[in-house]
Amino acid sequence: MDPRPLGATGLRVTPLGFGAFKIGRNQGVRYAQGYALPNDAEAQRLLLEVVSLGVNYVDTAPAYGLSEERVGRALGERTDIVISTKVGETFEDGRSTYDFSAAAIRASVERSRQRLRRDALDLVFIHAHGDDMAILHDSDAVPVLRELRERGAVRAIGLSGKTVAAARLALDWADALMVEYHEQDVSHAEVMNEAAARGVGVVVKKGLASGRLPAERAIPFVLSHAAVGSLVVGGLNLEHFRGNVRRAERVVAGLRRPEAR
Repeated sequence: MDPRPLGATGLRVTPLGFGAFKIGRNQGVRYAQGYALPNDAEAQRLLLEVVSLGVNYVDTAPAYGLSEERVGRALGERTDIVISTKVGETFEDGRSTYDFSAAAIRASVERSRQRLRRDALDLVFIHAHGDDMAILHDSDAVPVLRELRERGAVRAIGLSGKTVAAARLALDWADALMVEYHEQDVSHAEVMNEAAARGVGVVVKKGLASGRLPAERAIPFVLSHAAVGSLVVGGLNLEHFRGNVRRAERVVAGLRRPEAR
């Protein structure tokens, strides 16, 4: 897969990215079926196999348990791999906690830089809970991320939120949005178009509706939206992911054909 621009961030990402949730956490999850957490060697092998398929974008977060450390160990020194992470939510001792204060945001970014083995983080999203408008209006998250971007600790910043209203508000400062979008939830479709028109990148999460939609139908649906820079898909089964890469490649090739005529 050929990487393509993620809005005006200067980052180039493959249409299919890898979501690194399951390599780091299996507690407090909403998937229909449970799963065993891979060990360090298995996680490293999976990450290296994923990027060998041509995927250059990996998404992680402090809320994903061991994920950041494992991604950093396997890929942190790879300058050809784009890694996004998040601030605001952490997961420890079996539960999530949220802190969007200035001190917490700065500390989170510093920990992520160390875990991911990066001097500067490629892309950092606010990991919002359901009251995402309050986070944008009343917390320190946005001004601190803008400051960190200005200082060069972070290359690009954005919002991984819940509501259309918060996504639209974020267009005033964000370099990228991470939104849920699939055939059962198209509520963000218009704000995705607005983002593209303003040079704000769009990453889609939960494009398979957390496993409720078949990949053969869900991946073409998401990638056919012109605003989508990348669809993040996770999992521990390499064969399934290899099939998803092939599906994404077919969709992208099909979208290019009319331009060639």
